[in-house]
Order: sequence, then structure tokens, then C-alpha cells
Amino acid sequence: MATFFKVSEELPRREGAPSGAERRRGWWRPGSVVPWTDRRGFREALGSVRQEQFLVDTPGGLAVGLGGTLGFEDSPHRDALPVVAWVPATVPEQLGDASFVEDHGLRYPYLAGAMANGIGSVEIVSEMARAGMLGFFGAAGLSLEAIEAALDRLQRELGDRPWGSNLIHSPAEPELEDAVVDLYLRRGVRRVEASAYMELTPAIVRYRVTGLRRGPDGTVHSPHRIVAKASRSEVAARFLSPPPERILADLVTRGRVRREEAELAAEIPMAQDLTVEADSGGHTDNRPAIALVPALLALRDRLQAKYRYATPLRVGAAGGVATPASAAAAFAMGAAYVLTGSINQGCVESGSSDVVRAMLAEAESADVTMAPAADMFELGVKVQVLKRGTMFPMRATRLYEIYKAAAGLDAISAADRALLEKTFFRSTFDEVWRETQSFFARRDPGQLDRAATDPKHKMALVFRWYLGCSSRWANSGEPTRKLDYQVWCGPAMGAFNEWTRGSFLEQPGNRRVATVALNILHGAALTLRASNLRAQGVRLPEDVLRPAPLTLEELHGSLQ
Repeated sequence: MATFFKVSEELPRREGAPSGAERRRGWWRPGSVVPWTDRRGFREALGSVRQEQFLVDTPGGLAVGLGGTLGFEDSPHRDALPVVAWVPATVPEQLGDASFVEDHGLRYPYLAGAMANGIGSVEIVSEMARAGMLGFFGAAGLSLEAIEAALDRLQRELGDRPWGSNLIHSPAEPELEDAVVDLYLRRGVRRVEASAYMELTPAIVRYRVTGLRRGPDGTVHSPHRIVAKASRSEVAARFLSPPPERILADLVTRGRVRREEAELAAEIPMAQDLTVEADSGGHTDNRPAIALVPALLALRDRLQAKYRYATPLRVGAAGGVATPASAAAAFAMGAAYVLTGSINQGCVESGSSDVVRAMLAEAESADVTMAPAADMFELGVKVQVLKRGTMFPMRATRLYEIYKAAAGLDAISAADRALLEKTFFRSTFDEVWRETQSFFARRDPGQLDRAATDPKHKMALVFRWYLGCSSRWANSGEPTRKLDYQVWCGPAMGAFNEWTRGSFLEQPGNRRVATVALNILHGAALTLRASNLRAQGVRLPEDVLRPAPLTLEELHGSLQ
């Protein structure tokens, strides 16, 4: 004989809610499993996301039944109980778009975004792939040699498992962007995450259309997939539309793509998958996901209707995704997948340092701000960074103010020059320029040619030396430069820290990307189940609904 929740103590009905008989949704006959009768048991039942559950009403209160038989007959069996609410199985694998996980060969609709300078490391990409998720290597800011070395490792370690690498818009270095595409095509990289694009470039169009062919079923097949990030509708529209004809015509004329490939390109979008980048770390417009995701989903629907692609367009969500609640909200809005960034930098597999991981573990949501970006410094583009424990945001902002005011290094006031050389650079302008010359002689000699005749551009390169080094100092944990650390970070980091407070994930050393990702997915499934109950008029205690982080062993038990 089962015992039940007491309505007044455990699961009180919402004030003014109808009685069980009035809101009955059917009849439940118990099976061999005794209904759960306490809060801990209910949490465990709700966390068993692969099982459907029934809340049944009795004279003594509500109980949670698993298994058994659901019926809708007018004259129920004598041992049947009225069903107050029913919760279907909510499987993490099915939270997003089924075609997304199928097309990419994944188990879960979850991505780890590329973080520049190798912060999105080979180790992160490998762990994600082994866990049935998709990770992108953070190639931006690295030399071609470093990128190729990472590709060697990934192809050797992962074999046929899905993975990808970053392709970043480089308006100041178009030759480098083109060279990265050459490398990706030569090495058979099948997926790229396109980030920071404002306009489509010949390089990214060439990556997308190279190798296009028509299959036996008449549809166009592309060996190269783009998962594009966008926070503005005009940029999103470019990626969700076919490659521009003017760029294709130029590529054909220059012999960079075949005419047949250019003709087939009219039937596919630049990116089948678009990630809505809300308030994130790094390049961001700080837009709220709750407004941006629905807007770009509507844009997706409009362009799908216009172009009638054989495979429908898909939209995922990023920026602020760091907890079960935020992931559940993204999926509830219609996201095909979720993508995380800041929280992965705080994991042990990231290409950052233990010092930075400790700083991130202390961050709150308000501990971030915007600062000038190294790669688009002259354009005034900004990135979101951590401000707690570092002076970088203030110093980088001061650099940009000086850049805007002065015509060149020689035009900088004596007071500002002393501040930069003694406090910011800890080197003279001449010493920094020699290092800058050495760097660009290898990376992009054209920058030096321009600097020889343009004093303001030379000043920009010197200032970018500091911005570039600040990220490397953070990644290496350089102890003498902690106040200059540039740590890309969004407010999601603070939300993650609050959620994990008091659990084993509070400690930086316990944060592993697969454990974090599976906890967010499992918690999102649990959160959606709880929301389902609320929508049926059941009010539950908050401690029952709040998903607590589980160990990897516990997760595997719940997700089997």
C-alpha cells in the first residue's frame, strides 16, 4: 500500500485551483513501482528524464507514479486514481532540432564555441566529440603553423567523430583569412564556426562552395558546413541566403571555384546553421537573447519560405547560456541547439591558465565590461571582457582614446607617453615597435609597408601589441602581468557560478567541459518537465525544481 504526499506539507495546490476530480486528466492504475512519497524521491523521479510520470490525487494528497497504466474510461477500475498532471519523458537528445544532431552526427544538440588563441583547445574539442557533442577549435589569433598542428592532433585523435575549427572575419588581414581557408580545404576540415563577420568575404564563400555536387536525388551536397554566429539581422540574412552572385562571379573569373560549383551555390544557404549570438564574451552587441532569438527565428522562416531550401534552415542560441534554466529557455523559444563559450574557458581543458580559471570562478554577472578589440582596433569594435581582478578594460580604453586624438606616436603628449611606456607597455615605443615589426614580418608584411607611410597606422600596430599580448599573458598565467590580463567573458559566467555554488562544480579544478555540458542538458530537461507541471496547475516547492549539478557517474545513470 502506497503512502502519498500530504497536500498541506509537501505539494500544496495552487490557491484557487480546482479539486482533483474537477481537473482530472484521466485515470492511473499503479504498476509494480510504488509511488514516490517525499521530496527527495520526487526530485529523483523528476530527474529520471527518460521516464514519464503521473501526479495522482488521493484523499491524502498528491503522489508521483511511475509506470502503471493510463486510461480515460468513464467507469475506471476500482484501484485507479485520478490523474492531476502527466509529464512525458523529456530526453536531452531531443531538446533541439532532430535534423541538426542527425546531420552533424551528434548525440546532443550542444556546441562548445571557438574561443580565440587556442582557448577553445584541442582538449575541449576532443572531449566534446567523445561525449557526443560538437566543439570548435579556437584558431583565431594563431599562426598557420599552430593551426595546422592542432588540425594534425584533432584528425589523429578523433578520426571520424565530428568536430570543427574557427574562421574569423579579418578585415585588416584578408590575406590571412584566405590562407586559413586554403589550409582548411587542403586538410579536409568539414566544419567551421564563422565569427565576427560583418560582410561576407571571398574566402568564406570559397570555403562553402568548393566541392559542391548534385546527388542522385537531385539535391545539392556540400562537403563544407558553416555554423555562423550573428547578432544582427542584416548579417544573419547574408548567411541564411545563397552566396552572393558578384563574389561567385569574381571567384570563377580568378579560377578559385569552378563554374559548376558557382551555379549549384544558388540552391544552398551560406550557412545551414546560424547561432544567435546574444550577450556573450568577446565580440558581441550585448543584445538580450529573449528578444534576439525570436527575431532571428522569424527571419529564418521568412528566408526559408523565400528560397525553399531542400534542408530547412536552423537557428541555435548562444550568449548567456550557462545554466539549466537558460538552456531550457533557449530550447523553449525554438533553438535547434545551444552553444556555450565563457563557461568552457573556466574548465580545466581550456587553453587558458589556472590563474584565469580561478578568476572566472569568482566572477559575478556584473563583473564584465566592454573594451577595444585587438583585431578591429582602428574600427572602434569592442569585445566583452572580465573586469574583476584586472586593469585591462580601463587601460585598453585609454589606448583607444589616445589613438583617436593623436596623429602618430610622435604626436602623443609627454605625460601620456610616460604612462604608456612605464605602466602599460613596460617598454619604450621603439622596443615595442621592433617586436611588432618582427611579428608582422612573419604574419602580414603588408601591414609594415602601410605603417612606413602612415604614422597613425604605425601607432595602431604598436597599441595592438599590448592588446594582443594581454590575451597571451592571461593564457600563460604570466604572474607579473595579472593586472593586464584580457579575459573574454560574458555575464553567463556569473550565472554559472551562482548555480554551482555549494556543489562540487564550485571548484575550478572540478569543471570539465563534458560534465558541465551534460549537467546543463540534463538540468534543462528537468526544468522543462517542471514547467510542464506548472502549466497543468501543479505548484511545487522550489527546492524540488532546482536542478543540482551531478557527477559524471550520476549523469550517466540518469541519462541511460
